Amino acid sequence: MPKLTAIMIVRNEGNRYLRRCLDSLLTFADNIIILDDASEDDTPEICLSYPRVNLYRQPHSMFLSNEAELRQKLWHYTLENKPEWILAIDADEFLEESFLKEVPYLLRQSNFKAIGFRLFDCWGNEDNFRIDGLWNPWLRGFSIYLIQYQPQLESAWPALKFHCGRLPLAYRRLIYYESATRIKHLGWANPLAITAKYERAVRQDPANKYMGREHYESILWPPEKIETERWL
Repeated sequence: MPKLTAIMIVRNEGNRYLRRCLDSLLTFADNIIILDDASEDDTPEICLSYPRVNLYRQPHSMFLSNEAELRQKLWHYTLENKPEWILAIDADEFLEESFLKEVPYLLRQSNFKAIGFRLFDCWGNEDNFRIDGLWNPWLRGFSIYLIQYQPQLESAWPALKFHCGRLPLAYRRLIYYESATRIKHLGWANPLAITAKYERAVRQDPANKYMGREHYESILWPPEKIETERWL
């Protein structure tokens, strides 16, 4: 079986989903490369408690000021570990269990160097996901999360301070396979965190350059205006 390396950036994830995420990833990943963005909680200690986690630490937080540079650092550490296939994921994202059956085929096949998945944003709880507007996973389509390392491709990110993407630009242009496995995103599942996430988003992007104003405003829509479906 080709080697699968999962990679992620973390910051202050100790009281969120980090342990669950690592437990899930290690059911199919050979190792996990983590760049800690100057966490102030027990996130590093949690990461170090897993033998197959390679932890690197950033002395000063950069995610909200220069995400592209931080992503490039993570990529550098990933290449130091001689990867074959790379899964770029966040600590609040979970591939559903069907991936365990699909991953042997994906890693052995030779037709595609990139694999796309649909992301489902759980909203207010872990049982329902949003389907209105740009939150609709069927309209938003697939995003590439899993790639086979290609040493001939350039490892460059767009010169953006945030919303720069989790993989180098060259990999995002590859023809990709559309996986039926879904990714469950819990970043919006805690209703107490939604307002804080909204305030951070508009503070980063006051001119609505990266996301339209309507999309930002939809974060704070009242429950009766938000459309969801049950996660099955």
